[in-house]
Amino acid sequence: MSRMEVAQFRCRSDNFGLLLHDPASGLTAAIDTPDGEVIWRELQSRNWQLSHIFNTHHHYDHVPGNEMLKERTGCTIVGAKIDAHRIPGIDLQLTDGEQYLFGNQAITMIETPGHTMGSVCYFVQEDRFLFTGDTLFSMGCGRLMEGSAQTMWHSLQKIMALPEDTKIYCGHEYTLTNAEFALEIEPGNKALQARANKVRELRRARQDTLPVSLSSEKATNPFLRPDSAEIQKYFNLQGASKTEIFAAIRTHKNQF
Repeated sequence: MSRMEVAQFRCRSDNFGLLLHDPASGLTAAIDTPDGEVIWRELQSRNWQLSHIFNTHHHYDHVPGNEMLKERTGCTIVGAKIDAHRIPGIDLQLTDGEQYLFGNQAITMIETPGHTMGSVCYFVQEDRFLFTGDTLFSMGCGRLMEGSAQTMWHSLQKIMALPEDTKIYCGHEYTLTNAEFALEIEPGNKALQARANKVRELRRARQDTLPVSLSSEKATNPFLRPDSAEIQKYFNLQGASKTEIFAAIRTHKNQF
């Protein structure tokens, strides 16, 4: 049983608000702040006191509530040292692989550049929660706004090396569109067909498709599957490097 609780709720049009709560210590962290007022109301409804904000990257839909929430709560804002100049109100700057003790659990910051050069993920080690921001989505990955395909593929490999039962929480509800794209380029993937059907059911019922296990992502997310013979054949890139195949998938998704 998980020692920490995660509250997931909607912010803006398709952002997820995420709160990580440690019942033992009473600490509560927001993972990004897409809408400060929505996050504040969620905190109030649960009677949780905000102690931290962990920012995954600097984009306008991930940090706008930082300063308002810090003003109301005095919380500590944690982010990447490499991106400190773009994270509003940052207090604590971490580097790749550095751990932060949150209650009695270590949270590791993993630098995952690609979407932005300062993008990071946070891995809660014992509970095996991974907060990926816009680096990895369910059956998708972030656009390459600042990094190259090679940079992003290297970042995704870091995520793929984590335990198979890691639970992934990301920044947006994009799964249905991502599933349709994945089916276009790997239609014979049985695990993908089953996952896509499940996603359609969840979205028809207005339910969220996250969290998702890393093992499920490895089986269904085309961006983690450049080894797939079917995907290689789709792009006529049989035997090409994984980076080259990943780049082709990302370019094709941009036009999907």
